[in-house]
Amino acid sequence: MNRPDIIFFDIDGTLLDFGKKDLSPKTREALLKLRENGIRICIATGRAPLAVPKFAGVEFDAYLTYNGCYCYEGNKTIYSNPMPQVDVQTIIRNAAVMGRAMSVATKNRLISNGTDPDLEQYYAFGNQKVTISEDFDEVSRGEVYQLLMACRREEYAQVLQNTHRAKITSWWDRAVDIIPADGGKGTGIAKMLEYYGIDRSRAMAFGDGNNDIEMFQAVDMGIAMENASDDLKAVAADACGHVAEDGVYHYCMEHGLI
Repeated sequence: MNRPDIIFFDIDGTLLDFGKKDLSPKTREALLKLRENGIRICIATGRAPLAVPKFAGVEFDAYLTYNGCYCYEGNKTIYSNPMPQVDVQTIIRNAAVMGRAMSVATKNRLISNGTDPDLEQYYAFGNQKVTISEDFDEVSRGEVYQLLMACRREEYAQVLQNTHRAKITSWWDRAVDIIPADGGKGTGIAKMLEYYGIDRSRAMAFGDGNNDIEMFQAVDMGIAMENASDDLKAVAADACGHVAEDGVYHYCMEHGLI
C-alpha cells in the first residue's frame, strides 16, 4: 500500500459514533499524528459548512461539504456546484404533493418549510435540530447546494420527477440528500486532488455509508468501517474496525501511518 499524501474522512459513523459530539481520545490522536507526519487530512461530509463540528486542537486542511458540492480551504472556495434552480423548485413542489417537509441548504443557512419525525431523526444523527423558517421560499430561490427530505427508496422516482440535473444520495433508509447530478463526494475529491496536485494513488478515504461509494471510487485506497453498509464494503479496497472501537486509529497504527 502506498503511503497516502492525503486522507478524506466522513464524519458520522466514521470519525464520530452516532450521537457523539466529540472525537474519542484515540481518534483525536490519530488525526493529530497524521498531520504531524505530513499527511493532509480533509473532511468529506454531507453536512453543511456551519454544521461541521469543531474538534478542539484538530485542524483539517480542507472541507468537502454538501456531499462534495461545496469545497473549501480556510476562506478560499475550491469548488462550488449549486443545484439548478429549476430542479430545486420542481423538487419542492414534488415534496409538497407527497406531503413531505423539505429543507434547503445554502452556503450559510439550513432551513425547512416544515418537519416530521424522520427528518428530525435525520438531523439528530448530526446533533442538529430542524429550523422551520418563514424565509424558506426566498432562500430556496437563491444558491442552493443541497435539499434534504424524509422519504423511502420506493419514493425516489417521485421525488425526482420532472427534474433535469438532480440525483439522490443517501446513507440512511428514511431520508435523503438531493444534489446536482454531476455532484457527489467523488466529484469533490477529484477537484481537491487536482487543487493539491495529488494523484489518486496517493489518496485514502475512510467512510461508512452509501454516499461514500463515489468517494471510494475517486481514490485508490477506500477504507470501509466495520459498521459500514454492505454496498460500501463491496467497493472498498480495505476495511478497519468499528467506529465505536476506534477503527480509524487502529488502522493507521497497523499500517504505519502514525
